[in-house]
Amino acid sequence: MEMNIETISAIALGIGLSASTGFRVFIPLLVAGIASRIGLIPLGESFAWMGSMPALISFGVAAVVEVLAYYIPYVDNLLDTIATPLSIGAGTLLMTSVFPAESEWIRWIMGFVVGGSAAATIQSASSMTRLTSTSLTAGFGNPVVSTGEGVAATGFSVMALFTPILVAVLLVVVMILLLHYAYRKLTHKTKKGAIRRTHP
Repeated sequence: MEMNIETISAIALGIGLSASTGFRVFIPLLVAGIASRIGLIPLGESFAWMGSMPALISFGVAAVVEVLAYYIPYVDNLLDTIATPLSIGAGTLLMTSVFPAESEWIRWIMGFVVGGSAAATIQSASSMTRLTSTSLTAGFGNPVVSTGEGVAATGFSVMALFTPILVAVLLVVVMILLLHYAYRKLTHKTKKGAIRRTHP
């Protein structure tokens, strides 16, 4: 596979859309489906169904239900347990659908490794943010978090269609920062646990 600007842009587009599913699962799917239907982005032959009217209606209804459900306190935390595997699946699907490779195996492996990982990283960070908000504000601050996630999912998905490389770079930086933050939190907890065991 020749790594030209079109290939790089396609990979960047996949990263942008996949990572966006970590904020909301169905909004990036809806954006990709609409973009495909109007000819803005090319999807692989196996993924042409994503631009069909039944798929768009399904994505649209699911996106509205998902957005509204996240405004219900404590239900939003429950939804995160369901959204995590769904976002990984959606991220894998989106990356695979735009990845320019002739081999289906390579496309799906790339989709899972890159797209699934990007979605999982963002989704994990969103879950931690919501749990923190729930503990600090008794859930009253969660609508603010939910609004930010909805805006991020829509904004990054749409921006990825027009400036895929820029969006991909921004999201990769965000993911690196999130992983660094999670690592520091885990290390801090481990050190505190060791101190407690040493000094009962």
